[in-house]
Amino acid sequence: MKLLLALFMVLSTIGVSAQKNAVLDAFAKHNIDTGVLNPENLQLPKNYAYELQQTTITSASQKVIRAQFDPSLPKEEQWTVLTVDGKSASRSDTNSFRKNQKKEQPAAQTDDATYRIEKETPGQLVISYKQNPNPSDKDAAFMRDCRMYMTINLKTKRVEQVQAINEKPLKIKMLNAEKFDLTIKYSWNEQAKRYFTTTENLDMMAKFLGQATPVQTLSEYSNYNKR
Repeated sequence: MKLLLALFMVLSTIGVSAQKNAVLDAFAKHNIDTGVLNPENLQLPKNYAYELQQTTITSASQKVIRAQFDPSLPKEEQWTVLTVDGKSASRSDTNSFRKNQKKEQPAAQTDDATYRIEKETPGQLVISYKQNPNPSDKDAAFMRDCRMYMTINLKTKRVEQVQAINEKPLKIKMLNAEKFDLTIKYSWNEQAKRYFTTTENLDMMAKFLGQATPVQTLSEYSNYNKR
């Protein structure tokens, strides 16, 4: 029994290594920086101020919030809401928005056993993988049931987008989501030598108190300035 278990572990390790190595070989072939496989390198920057316009659309309403983030301010004051639906934001609007912002958590770790090459053409490489959210980030636990699809432009050698699609129904806080489709688009800044998020588009079919409703949230980021 011990021999069989040891053999299984060896074969599993070989399989994991082969899958990731296939992706690394494709990166080497196309001269792509493997640093993009580290989720931390695609996160929003912690030392830049930026502006956010967030539009949330449901079957019953639409809400547009314009806000700005400044990491040089005290943590509880780093987010400021400028307008809500084109009108000046109240103190209550700002407090509510700040409360809903995700607390800073360590980045998720990629599961090496899940790497796959999905598509390779003369102009584009698409790989996929799954992530293991940090155990302390309970709000992101549902991401274990999503597969990530990274699209790389082979002419520029840069990541264009990462899309997360659920593989099974999700439990997200109080919501049950049958559909979860999040697409994050990036631009490379040559001066800063890093990626900046340009848009996050979430398309979700969620159930709240048994009622299914479509929810779309478009977040647009701009005016990055180092602090």
